[in-house]
Amino acid sequence: MGTHKDRKMTADLLISGGTLLTLNENNDIFEVGGVAIAGNRIVAVDETSLLAENVDAKQDLDASGCLVMPGLINLHTHAAMTCFRGLADDLPLQEWLHQYIFPAEASFVGEETVYWSTLLATVEMIRSGTTTFCDGYFYEDAAARAVSASGMRAVLAQGVIDFPAPDVPDPRVNVKAAEAFLLRWQDKSSRITPSIFCHSTYTCSPETLLRAKESCSELGVLFQIHVAENQAELEETQDRFGRRPLEHLQALGLLDARTLCHHAVRVNDGEIETLATSGAGVSHNPESNMKLASGVAPLPKMLAAGVIVGLGTDGCASNNNLDMFQEMDTAAKLHKVHQGDPALSSAVEVVAMATQGGLAALGMADELGCLEPGRKADLIVIDLEQPHLTPMYEPCSHLVYAARGADVRDVIIDGRLVMRERQVLSVSEDEVMAKMREIGDAIRSKQ
Repeated sequence: MGTHKDRKMTADLLISGGTLLTLNENNDIFEVGGVAIAGNRIVAVDETSLLAENVDAKQDLDASGCLVMPGLINLHTHAAMTCFRGLADDLPLQEWLHQYIFPAEASFVGEETVYWSTLLATVEMIRSGTTTFCDGYFYEDAAARAVSASGMRAVLAQGVIDFPAPDVPDPRVNVKAAEAFLLRWQDKSSRITPSIFCHSTYTCSPETLLRAKESCSELGVLFQIHVAENQAELEETQDRFGRRPLEHLQALGLLDARTLCHHAVRVNDGEIETLATSGAGVSHNPESNMKLASGVAPLPKMLAAGVIVGLGTDGCASNNNLDMFQEMDTAAKLHKVHQGDPALSSAVEVVAMATQGGLAALGMADELGCLEPGRKADLIVIDLEQPHLTPMYEPCSHLVYAARGADVRDVIIDGRLVMRERQVLSVSEDEVMAKMREIGDAIRSKQ
């Protein structure tokens, strides 16, 4: 721990008494451990008895009977789409998009709707143990204000499409509008990283994709895109460009370590190798893929090839929740039954995807993702004193197959307590839900 016996280390917050799942390089687990935090950084991790002797903290948090671990990373969502939760279910992707979601967005998506809908998403994610999420939508300035208020950490991307969007009615300036968003938010907040999200190969021309990627490269930020999500996308891209979606991106020179490909369901062995060698990240979104019948992504092959893969929920219009515990459970079970192999997608692998994998895809793996001194203090406390979590033999197994988002008791982001004893401290949950009921009533009245 690095403290001297006769001089105590000072800390702002000391979390002690719980089982610590560090997820560090050695996968150390402390049966009765603690974490000391000063500012927004972890300054000590050790057995509780040693921390009690060597740390003088302004605030103590007793984690007895709990599991303490790094926060979860939701690598793909459209946070503001909480306003469309359950609006149009049980439909194919193209019908869902073109007949329901795109028209609803044109009618109802505005600055106020995006702000409150994103704020609702942050409350839902905080309450289910997500500390960082990767987003893409319209009116993303409003989303950024919501994230600022919530205390969460996020990569927020302005959406780009080649037809009139709710916030950019003239598609000729779609990339310019996204560039302006990058410039407004770069270095403005330590918790918010701006990005550009081109919707797909079938809604963005090669010229749009190239200009957007160039803007991202100039500022060193992430370029995001839906890729090979379903068979219809694959066929349309082949018809228009003579190439499969991932081949199309590769031919345009868009795949590198600062590119994040969402879904990657319809990819073949050669494309998996392309993803691995390029360093591009992939978000795996099994619940959304299942609900929209998009297919089963070749996750085991991607992991075996060394592709950087994280886990995401997608938006609430196609999932319909943002609970990463549920997503982990689905990711672990889907590939076992799909390939008839119970050893695939192990609990350890899935927890790694939901934490370090997502961070690696975001370029944040050096700052977050494990409990060790020097890392930023984004962590969650899970209440184990419950029938469905008793007894516990292996923490990762519990997290994937038994735990629920509602089991998260406390959440610390950037060294700050944002939820304590299931109470979100950063915003008023009642106010957010009341406002969202008003928005929901307005949407319902026009259906």
